[in-house]
Amino acid sequence: MDTISTPATELSERISAAALKLEDKVIAWRRDIHEHPELSYQETRTAALAADHLKKLGIEVKTGVGITGVLGILKGGKPGPVVALRADMDALPVEERVDIPFKSTAKATWLGQTVPVMHACGHDAHVAILMGVAEVLAGMREEIAGTVTFLFQPNEEGAYDGRPSGAQAMIDDGALSDPAPSAIFGLHVTSAQASGVIALRPGGLMASADSLKINIHGRQTHGSSPWRGIDPVVTAAQIILALQTIPSRQLDATLTPSVLTISTVHGGVRANIIPDSLEMQGTIRTHDEAVRADIWKRIEKTATAIAESQGARAEVKVHEGVPVTYNDPPLTAWGTRSLGRGVGEERVTDSRPVMGAEDFSFLAQKVPGMFFFLGVTPPDEDPREAPANHSPLFHIHEPALKYGVRSLAYLAIDYLRRGA
Repeated sequence: MDTISTPATELSERISAAALKLEDKVIAWRRDIHEHPELSYQETRTAALAADHLKKLGIEVKTGVGITGVLGILKGGKPGPVVALRADMDALPVEERVDIPFKSTAKATWLGQTVPVMHACGHDAHVAILMGVAEVLAGMREEIAGTVTFLFQPNEEGAYDGRPSGAQAMIDDGALSDPAPSAIFGLHVTSAQASGVIALRPGGLMASADSLKINIHGRQTHGSSPWRGIDPVVTAAQIILALQTIPSRQLDATLTPSVLTISTVHGGVRANIIPDSLEMQGTIRTHDEAVRADIWKRIEKTATAIAESQGARAEVKVHEGVPVTYNDPPLTAWGTRSLGRGVGEERVTDSRPVMGAEDFSFLAQKVPGMFFFLGVTPPDEDPREAPANHSPLFHIHEPALKYGVRSLAYLAIDYLRRGA
């Protein structure tokens, strides 16, 4: 373990003091953003808030990066490498059920429908935290050895309209090429950890997420005489059960977790008619790219073989979503020690693999990345029972936000100092 040096301690104390001084501002930003949530690729107000703040700090700003994203470039007073920090901005089509003064009553259009909108995943906290980090680092500009880029990213949750994820859109618009960072850091608030606790792990932290659609084609007939047709419903039932044996019986469960879920089944119009066809959809989650590819092949083989055995035909389509959120092991080993110096070793713990997904994974495919969780469950609540992210009851213990500011600010300066 590294010995904590006096300069490291002094840096931690300075950043801690700066974050504490900014705490009320960060909380106010978070509440403002929470009260005015915006869906994926609709984050114009949030983007303007972030861009205006960066400009006031004297940070170079590029807007419209990745459709509605914002890129801030803070050049330090000394030469050195480039490090990137990322926060996502979009909210969810969820109706808030938390009784707070800044409760969201916003509505927006999503996939042609008017829906309620809520920051049910904590992206309001992410934006506020990164705005605070920008202010801390701008105040230390002259001693920064290198450049810090700030990515305020749209569309992490998915627009479901054919456009790429926000991370990919920002990559396509050059967010990681001008200037090009040698590492990227990001965080996500979570109710699965107590307030102010940081959790991470090397390797696969969050799962890949692919969507699955299987169409079963049979032959329609009367429900009283199934032998005169080919029943896609019974065929689908056999396929659903068989698919569950892929993660539970065909893959080595000791190596990496995986989940295969069929969540929708649609077919038929009457109780006494066996339909001509049936459609089912689901999701595939893995923590290893080789396992991901293997599961795709096994799904195809299982579904088509069972359908053929029944005289039916199966069409399998896998839509490739986000890859595994992979924490670069050497960077994460260093970053875990750095977080210990920055916020205290007692606040840093190991995370189990999480089956949720994050498009930070695209950013971490381009440059070494490290992603971590920041607990936001109040001290008087059990994280095992607290409403999860995406719940209409999801809420945040706001004193945790200063630890987000401290962690990202310290990581950025410590990384640049390391590489200078």
